[in-house]
Amino acid sequence: MTLDQLPQGKRATIIAIDWSRFDPSEGKRLRALGMDEGARVAVAHRGVFGGRDPLAVMVGRMTVAVRRAHALAMRITPI
Repeated sequence: MTLDQLPQGKRATIIAIDWSRFDPSEGKRLRALGMDEGARVAVAHRGVFGGRDPLAVMVGRMTVAVRRAHALAMRITPI
């Protein structure tokens, strides 16, 4: 399952990220914000436009905005 498929309010652990889908600066930013393998996440909100982009993802006590295209690159396992 990928992060974009996680139901709102449910928790999960990131098990793999396909970093090749990211621009190097985007990958660096997401790692600095704690979005890496082993991180526990939850989808707090989804955008209202066409692709429901972006996703507001809780990482610890922070909320991080993630593009749906990036969420597709993150494999998760629900908790």
